[in-house]
Amino acid sequence: MMKKTVTFLLSVLIVMAGLVGCSAKSDLEGGKPQEKKVKIGLSISTLNNPFFVTLKEGAEKAAQEAGAELIIADAQDDTAKQANDVEDLIQKQVDILLINPTDSQAVASIIESANQAEIPVITVDREAEGGNVLSHIASDNVEGGKMAGEYILEQIENEGTIVELEGIPGTSAAHDRGKGFHEAIDREKGVQVVASQPANFDRAKGLSVMENILQSQKEITAIFAHNDEMALGAVQAIQAANQDILVVGFDATDDAVKAVKEGSLAATIAQRPADIGKMGVEVAVKAANGEKVESFYPVELEMVTKP
Repeated sequence: MMKKTVTFLLSVLIVMAGLVGCSAKSDLEGGKPQEKKVKIGLSISTLNNPFFVTLKEGAEKAAQEAGAELIIADAQDDTAKQANDVEDLIQKQVDILLINPTDSQAVASIIESANQAEIPVITVDREAEGGNVLSHIASDNVEGGKMAGEYILEQIENEGTIVELEGIPGTSAAHDRGKGFHEAIDREKGVQVVASQPANFDRAKGLSVMENILQSQKEITAIFAHNDEMALGAVQAIQAANQDILVVGFDATDDAVKAVKEGSLAATIAQRPADIGKMGVEVAVKAANGEKVESFYPVELEMVTKP
């Protein structure tokens, strides 16, 4: 009986040792432990703009490829709603936040809420003027505005009157695109900006603002709009008034690229929103898994003109 008991105990010990050995071997062969499934919150300024719809789609595709969970909230261009959306994402215990601000100043307090909850924040397309931001992913809007200004100068041979349709006041995109545009335009004495008015990145607003400008300004050589939606609204107003005015937009949305091919829009600056969304998720996954990330990731710009 004693011999059988000893034999049984030895068998158990051998099996246990084998299991431990297999486990250790598995750990060694597997290398580093598997990365966790990352939960990402994306607060987007508005999905009523094709540019941000494309950005969202780029983020969704990247999240699917990375095996990450992506929760999207549409702020509908409302700063108060964006604040509530981010608080909701914090309550859902996301690992990291991607924020596309409705307002670069107002978003600071929203980011500070995330900071207090110890949730890292990455901004996309538009910068924040406060709060602790881990990384920013965007095109160089100043350079894009400058590209647009230089193209207009070339086309009008450094002489004429120009209208500027500005984006939403308080957004970094509107500020930076306007800054770059004026860096190019203001140095030319033969050129005059006869009107600079906000149209809030909106096509209908671009149409109405441009209609009013056309009534007050009889001679307009060119228009620079801070985004394609406003540019396309301006094109509608120009066509209704039966005038011939050079129009340059920004973003290279599908509608704008089509308008360039047709000749109603002279040019647009391609910002590649899908790449911004994709890169945002990729950087978020890296950061959530403890990898070091850069403070800024630039996305390349290009000028789109008729072939």
